[in-house]
Amino acid sequence: MTFSIEPWTEKTVVVHVGKALDFRNAANFKASCQDQVRDGIRNFVLDFSETGILDSTGLGSIFSLYRQVSPLEGQVVFASVSRPVQVVVQLTRTYKVFRQFPSLEAARETLQ
Repeated sequence: MTFSIEPWTEKTVVVHVGKALDFRNAANFKASCQDQVRDGIRNFVLDFSETGILDSTGLGSIFSLYRQVSPLEGQVVFASVSRPVQVVVQLTRTYKVFRQFPSLEAARETLQ
């Protein structure tokens, strides 16, 4: 598992995505996030600061999470987006769906 989940508030966690979110670990990512939602978490801050690879499978798992928390008034946001991830976000127009923050601190201030 390359990612780690850090509790932030009662309803918010930070997911440090790590080096890659792709076909190798997307199912694991999805299952871990579903467990968090079951435990009452509604907001997910995805930290992409160390991420060099984001493929369509990884992106699909993020959208799956988004579809799960949206009806619950939750949100999924991106923070510290690395250059390789930014390229994927631009090409797929994902920025129209997910808010992006330059840092974890900026995301924290907004999601208080």
